[in-house]
Amino acid sequence: MAPQASLTVLVDNNTLIEHPFFGEPGLSFHIQAGGKNILFDTGYSDLFIQNAHTMGIDLLKLDMIVFSHGHNDHTGGLPAFIRYMNEAIMEDIPHTDPGILCHPFCFYPRPKMPLPNIGSPVPEGEVRRHFAVTTTAEPYRITDNLFFLGQIERKNSFELHDPGKRTIIMPDGRSEGDVILDDSALALKTSEGLVIITGCSHSGICNIVETARMVCQEERVAGIIGGLHLQAPDRPLLEKTRKYLEALSLNTLYACHCTSLSSKIFLAGKCPVMETGVGMKLIW
Repeated sequence: MAPQASLTVLVDNNTLIEHPFFGEPGLSFHIQAGGKNILFDTGYSDLFIQNAHTMGIDLLKLDMIVFSHGHNDHTGGLPAFIRYMNEAIMEDIPHTDPGILCHPFCFYPRPKMPLPNIGSPVPEGEVRRHFAVTTTAEPYRITDNLFFLGQIERKNSFELHDPGKRTIIMPDGRSEGDVILDDSALALKTSEGLVIITGCSHSGICNIVETARMVCQEERVAGIIGGLHLQAPDRPLLEKTRKYLEALSLNTLYACHCTSLSSKIFLAGKCPVMETGVGMKLIW
């Protein structure tokens, strides 16, 4: 049997009733697996630090920060965390020095008119002044049972999205349409199958699951938690996504963050959609 792991929702658009936490349009999870403490995304602001403190989670004991992708509702808490770490250093408070793991494009600037940048508020050079950064488009084994999936292979056509006004500035200064190639996810191997942990699923939740199956050499998928990027999907996309997820025979589907209420209701017709919000803790 795989070792026990846990996930606590620090930031989501929603909060659970009777819990004194706050929400915002972002996402952040605290994960414990294989003896490591991992922060998956930092939300939009310093809210993940506030909520973690209220929950009794010590973010000064992190081993790693993993970013699902570079958008500011997932990297926006970086400035606050840098200040948090600097204060610990100045006050001689015991702390670890977590590394950062992400796709190579994660910290590239992302103009989206009329906004000058919807990407990370901290540029890569400055991030590297404070953290040891590992960037990889290949899968990366974090623990014996937890994997960063790297760049997701986009096999199907129904999850492809037009970048629209989204652009990304490459290191040579070129501006390209941003199809968010840095969008990735985590896969946790459990005794019941894989648990897929996503940020926004810009690369498509079906593509993410297929990549996870290949990387982990495991066909069974027990659960999914995270954003599914189904805010205002067209009907064919929603129907094909539901058909695919139904065939997985999931135990749980914790669709949150960038998944609209109408999409959750539609998926719930065939899938075990569960309520998700800040303060929720899952144990495997």
